[in-house]
Amino acid sequence: MAPLISLRGVNFSYRAAGRRVDALRDITLDVERGEFVSICGPSGCGKSTLLNIMGTLDRPETGSVLFHGQNVADAAPGALARLRAFDIGFVFQSFNLIDSLSVYENIKLALLYRHKPDFHIDERVQEVMDLVGIAHRANHLPNQLSGGQQQRCAIARAIVGKPSIILADEPTGNLDSENAAQIFNILKAVNAEGCTLVIVTHAPAQADQAERIVEMLDGKIQFTRRRLS
Repeated sequence: MAPLISLRGVNFSYRAAGRRVDALRDITLDVERGEFVSICGPSGCGKSTLLNIMGTLDRPETGSVLFHGQNVADAAPGALARLRAFDIGFVFQSFNLIDSLSVYENIKLALLYRHKPDFHIDERVQEVMDLVGIAHRANHLPNQLSGGQQQRCAIARAIVGKPSIILADEPTGNLDSENAAQIFNILKAVNAEGCTLVIVTHAPAQADQAERIVEMLDGKIQFTRRRLS
């Protein structure tokens, strides 16, 4: 069976202050179904860009990105939107909740693309709110929540559609140590249920809990290693 995601010879650059920045250089990487992978390295090494390429938020300049064995690097925008809606859940450091929507509405929004009956949507939203411990805040707006509660809502939004993979970019970076540990444990529990998890982190204690650690530097993968049993 093909890996869930395969990157082959991926390069990506952008311009900043009038100069070219090579964010990714000849990246080749497989992510298997159900795997837990952490991506580590210093700031500016390309970790978040790599996550964006995996999530089809950015397109590589050269190279291929295979999802379920199909090359999506040159797929039409509509096809990529459907892939993200059905197969990929995103968790960001800054939460990215919609300020004018309640917790319940933020989570429900992720399911509206699927055109399911409302009663199925309501049941699933309630289920994930219970799972992440945010149900008691269902009718609150994001500005009425703590940082930990906002990230619980963001995780619920990411998993409500039962995606194949969660891509988490510094998901505990804005949280205190207690909330960070709780959020990380929720993500690990989601992975234990079979959802692939790729996380960008600066926290060695979190990175070392992954099955595989990918170390990056200057846009390149320096090495990968398996967790010691």
